[in-house]
Amino acid sequence: MKKDGKLATFVNPLIRENAILVNLLGMCPVLGITTSLNNALGMGVAVIMVLFFTNTFISLIRKWVPNEVRIPVFIVIIASFVTMVEYLMKAFTPDLASSLGLFIPMITVNCIILGRAEAFASKNGVVDSMLDGLGTGIGFLISCLILAFFRELLGTGGFTIRNPFNNELLFSFLPFAEYKMPIFVQSSGAFMMFGLILGVFYCIRMMMDEHKKEKAKKEAALKKEAENGAPVKEVK
Repeated sequence: MKKDGKLATFVNPLIRENAILVNLLGMCPVLGITTSLNNALGMGVAVIMVLFFTNTFISLIRKWVPNEVRIPVFIVIIASFVTMVEYLMKAFTPDLASSLGLFIPMITVNCIILGRAEAFASKNGVVDSMLDGLGTGIGFLISCLILAFFRELLGTGGFTIRNPFNNELLFSFLPFAEYKMPIFVQSSGAFMMFGLILGVFYCIRMMMDEHKKEKAKKEAALKKEAENGAPVKEVK
């Protein structure tokens, strides 16, 4: 049971409780930086690092933080880790840091980070908080990559991948460059594409939920038949 609980703590934020696609939190950086896969990957990794370390640290000190000042304390901790990540990116991936710009320090006020600190890390143990931070961060990264994939494909006609450490071109594939639609790498295109992705995501969720309900009904009916002495059938 404990293993299942820890697995759920990590897996649920990936899809079922995804901060972006389900809860619609932290939308500013998602819409702002997903003009390319490079930017999306860089921001996603930065958020994973901040979430992982802030969740871990807040969980460690949660019993010693007075309830009256917990939010200011959490913000100071988050800002400290964001500053560390920002300096590391400027030192080792300067071009990527320049491309992301103000969106890196803005991680400090990202409601996903403070939300997980307040709702989870301040109430749970270190291991669970680490898993929650890691799962939530990877869920954020997945959402960014999905949005960036379609925005870059439609907006530029393909993909251009650069080495984040020296900005060297690693891969360029632009088969549809002559059919590109630049609006998708602009602000308005971000809202349009996110709306389309969100619509598809919720349609899939509705279909899956409906399938589960139908399966539950069939199982209940078969259970009732079994209680009445009828042969049990497998539910598909």
